[in-house]
Amino acid sequence: MQLRFVGCGDAFGSGGRLNTCFHVSGRKANFLIDCGASALPALKRLEIDRGDIDLILITHFHGDHFADLPFFLLDAQFSRRTRPLTIAGPQGIERRLREVMEALFEHSSNTKPHFELNVVELAPGQSRDFAAVNVTPYPVVHGNSGGPFLAYRVAAEGRTLAYTADTEWTETLIPLAHGADLFIAEAYMYEKVVKNHLSLKTLEQHLPDIGAKRLVLTHMSDDMLSRLGEVEHLAAEDGMALVF
Repeated sequence: MQLRFVGCGDAFGSGGRLNTCFHVSGRKANFLIDCGASALPALKRLEIDRGDIDLILITHFHGDHFADLPFFLLDAQFSRRTRPLTIAGPQGIERRLREVMEALFEHSSNTKPHFELNVVELAPGQSRDFAAVNVTPYPVVHGNSGGPFLAYRVAAEGRTLAYTADTEWTETLIPLAHGADLFIAEAYMYEKVVKNHLSLKTLEQHLPDIGAKRLVLTHMSDDMLSRLGEVEHLAAEDGMALVF
């Protein structure tokens, strides 16, 4: 399995990094996790074939994780995509997708696509199979607007990927990532504890309990980026590819 960091930045592009979007591919699996506002041009720059993507998992409805879906869908329509596509995310995703489509492109939500499009709500703790991909959502803590908020544990082709999404520390992150082959964790701050986000030092306190095989840090603020020279863990960069 390969993961490509299409974008790994925070909401405000700290360090010039693009909004969150990860591309995961294998022999059969081909999906995105999140589709932040800069996802489509980044996918094109990296020459990732959008027509091969079967599934897009959305963690929450903040723009840096969700806002490029209208552009992705309209690009698929205009390029005459034929492959079915599933978009899965928290409760309310169908309504929120329709609203953002209308906000950005009037009447676009009423246009029937040339391809089969399925929008699926995911509930915390309830695993779902999407062809070769098994997804288990976990609830996380990221404020009072733009939710519900989900983290994902994804199993495909004998490998396990866990992603915290945006969250402050919550005990659900332990089963989320326990023993995972690859654990992608927000490290918004280096040490300072801020509401709704995770700091590296808080995360490090719990890594022995989590026991993931490999850790990669993402969604880093300027504070965190300025301290990378002090960090022993691998930090994501836009365009970086990992095999796991």
